Amino acid sequence: MNRITSLFQIKYPIVQGGMVWASGWKLASAVSNAGGLGLLGAGSMYPEILQEHIIKCKKATDKPFGVNVPMLYPDLNALFNIIIKEKIPIVFTSAGNPKTYTNYLKQRGIIVVHVVSNLKFALKSVEAGVDAIVVEGFEAGGHNGRDETTTLVLLSTIAGKVLIPVLAAGGIATGSAMYAVMSLGADGVQVGSRFVATPEASSHIRFKDEIIKAKEGDTQLTLKELAPVRLLKNKFYQEVQKLYQKGTTKEELLNLLGRARAKKGMYEGDIENGELEIGQVSGLIHELKPAGTIVAEMISEYKMTQKRMSSVKF
Repeated sequence: MNRITSLFQIKYPIVQGGMVWASGWKLASAVSNAGGLGLLGAGSMYPEILQEHIIKCKKATDKPFGVNVPMLYPDLNALFNIIIKEKIPIVFTSAGNPKTYTNYLKQRGIIVVHVVSNLKFALKSVEAGVDAIVVEGFEAGGHNGRDETTTLVLLSTIAGKVLIPVLAAGGIATGSAMYAVMSLGADGVQVGSRFVATPEASSHIRFKDEIIKAKEGDTQLTLKELAPVRLLKNKFYQEVQKLYQKGTTKEELLNLLGRARAKKGMYEGDIENGELEIGQVSGLIHELKPAGTIVAEMISEYKMTQKRMSSVKF
């Protein structure tokens, strides 16, 4: 065991990202059953929907699982009330101030992990009392850092400056990538995009097909004035770029984004007009695979890489 497997009481130091419109009970339970830590993505769930997914997840696995809560959510109290009521042992918070709920959750026996995109917020998270942090580089999909710091650089900057366990995220979909970041000081990995292209993910099949078709360079980090996200280049993305080319304002971007744009793309399958959030690593994903298979293959490849590197001499 290492610090992450010990903290979460799991077999492998692999955490499934709590992605909006992808991370329902089927995906979370599948990852947990495979030995990782599954997360429910509360960012796309009303409180009653979250409760429904928690109940179903408990029936589908007897292994630990958690909930990811973006701090941008408008009614955080309602979500956290459900989490506490259902005795969820692990909460990942993201896209907000870790001080807001960390102490409140820890007083109720909940392990708290916060996602950060720079050293400043890593140190603030430690100060807030979190149990671990996720260091997420700009390769990742979803809400992202404005500084465009890559995972390897960010991890190298942070790992030696905090004493709590560190998970690396952003651009990780293979066991060899897992080995690389753990060599740089990570205690484990959080994997998002690779788990979207699974039968268990709740995303629409048309979105999954677009991920499989994606090639190098088919995603771009954008919408920094609102909340930075990495998007597949579709019709909606091109409309965003046209606004930037003419010199846009935050208000114009908000008007274009409108309501439920991410739901339209990732959950309802409107691949032209929807927002398709996914990481750079989509260019490495060429087929749908069950979540359990992905976990097993990552661990196998990690061990193969470990063996290969042990024979490297200089």
